[in-house]
Amino acid sequence: MERKIGIIANNIEIKETIEKLYGDQVKEGKIIIDLLDPDKIYEQGKLLEKKGIKAIIARSGGYLHSISNVEIPVIQLKTSTLDILHAIKTAKKYNRDIVLLISEMENFDYLEWKEIINHNVIIEKFSEPEEIEGIISNYVQKDVVIVGGGIPCQIAQKYNLDFEYISASDDSIHDAISSAWEIVDSLYEQKYKNEVLNTTLEGVHDAVLAVDRYGKIILYNGRANELLKKDGAYVLEKQLKEVFPELGFMMDVLNDRTNKYNEIIRIKKIVVAANISLLEIDDQILGVLCSFQDITKLQNLERKIRYELNKKKLVARYKFEDIIANDQIMKDLLARAVKVSMSDSTAMMYGESGTGKEMIAQSIHNLGERKSEPFVAINCAALTESLLESELFGYEEGAFTGARKGGKSGLFELAHGGTIFLDEINSISINLQTKLLRVLEEKEVMRIGSDYVIPLDVRILAASNEELLGKMKDGSFRRDLFYRLSVIELRIPPLRERKKDIIPIFDYYLSEYSKDYEIPEIDDKLKDRLLSYSWPGNVRELKNIVQRYIIFGEFEFNEGEEFSGEFNANDEYHLFENKKQKISSAVLDSNISMDLKKINRFVEMKVIDMLENQGMSKNDIANVLGISRASLWNKSNPKNQ
Repeated sequence: MERKIGIIANNIEIKETIEKLYGDQVKEGKIIIDLLDPDKIYEQGKLLEKKGIKAIIARSGGYLHSISNVEIPVIQLKTSTLDILHAIKTAKKYNRDIVLLISEMENFDYLEWKEIINHNVIIEKFSEPEEIEGIISNYVQKDVVIVGGGIPCQIAQKYNLDFEYISASDDSIHDAISSAWEIVDSLYEQKYKNEVLNTTLEGVHDAVLAVDRYGKIILYNGRANELLKKDGAYVLEKQLKEVFPELGFMMDVLNDRTNKYNEIIRIKKIVVAANISLLEIDDQILGVLCSFQDITKLQNLERKIRYELNKKKLVARYKFEDIIANDQIMKDLLARAVKVSMSDSTAMMYGESGTGKEMIAQSIHNLGERKSEPFVAINCAALTESLLESELFGYEEGAFTGARKGGKSGLFELAHGGTIFLDEINSISINLQTKLLRVLEEKEVMRIGSDYVIPLDVRILAASNEELLGKMKDGSFRRDLFYRLSVIELRIPPLRERKKDIIPIFDYYLSEYSKDYEIPEIDDKLKDRLLSYSWPGNVRELKNIVQRYIIFGEFEFNEGEEFSGEFNANDEYHLFENKKQKISSAVLDSNISMDLKKINRFVEMKVIDMLENQGMSKNDIANVLGISRASLWNKSNPKNQ
């Protein structure tokens, strides 16, 4: 807001005094001075207001006219007793009777000063400027001198009467201008606060409504309008009980003088969560304010947020309490992992495929300070080098053939503020290791095809299904990256080393997967088989065994196999070949008519699912099955067949 004040000066003497006292502000246009013009007295205030004036200073008649014609503050340039006495003293030189014409608002006690004045003074007072000319006309034929402000003196001049202006002292002018600036500054501050309040009220998601102590609505924002379906222009200044009888609970708070929070209230067809608070100033209760939200919309918003985060896979679902750990070796691991979650250090996890490395990583994230931020996971072995690079670091538009229009954010960018989990990091190439090391050291990433860096704040959790120390020694893993990642190490035991967890985990998945099946009972013999099996595929394999058990009612292991520490995908394939033989026998014995193509597609899909669950990439699966990637894709999508 531009700070400008206007002054209607009664005479040239006052104008010149102001220009002398406030010359710089007059030159800068911060003070605009108009001489009082009786012919334009009704418009002078409005004309100043149109010039952007924020307050007007005027005297007697000018003040009376302006105060009712403008919407900005009008400050009276008061006539002091000394100003009047000075004017009377000057008028005495005429040796005539003095007619002192002043407003009823001006306080001058003539009797108190009569002896000092020692001259005949006739006091005439007016309440409206229109009365001035009538009063002066009564003295046209008399030998008098008129003493007054701008309008009385100008009318006296019109009737050829002698006159003397009541001027203004420096102190009077200074007091009036200081008061005007204080009012302008106060108005600016109040306008600023009101703007902040209005912007806040219109920007919040809550509907806000307030009433004064008498139940009159004094505040009503746009959200309230949307929710309650009544326009603010109609609602404001109306009685709450008349406009919104369903909001009577606000008056209950006003009467009980007790705030209420998180109240669940039904308003017509909607249910809201409301907070009702008393408005108090200096221990005086002046009203009550209520803010509320439509619970249905809140629930929908929450569902949408959850959907978007899950769709982007940027959330960690598992917590430590989700992990079954009856065996001491697993309890010790979880205790160590809990300590890891309390820090923000990079952590490296070692474990065979299917031991639950990502589950541990998600649990660490969910217990740490970054739990409300994104969790991003990627299996480094599942993608080619070029594809993995673009996924990790992102790319700019036109960076390569087939690049998405507008470019793409990398996983490091998506994980900003949260955690990124790099599974099977042992499989990445030396070239990518170099780029990854730079990201870890500089804490910034550059998209493919970009010429600028993006700062990062990301916690790194990594996992490997083989020892990186050996890979470092044979030169296939960078030494500097190894030490960057291995700040903290966690070794996740294979399932065969945590015997006490096998049956509980089996029972858990049996309960999870058998909701639509009759659960076959497990006898001691079957439990012994579970406990004696070597579990080369760990928990992931156990899940598959459970599903097969639910369908066929029997276990199917390669029980004669000696565990070598490495998983052979052909073993699972042979296992399914046995299963195909059993299914075929069952079909022949039952005399059931079945579509052979459907049977083959079913078995093929089961084999592919099994191999994918073992963590194998599309290329590996295609190689094991002896087919191309295109054929694998067709078999994985039945709609294409």
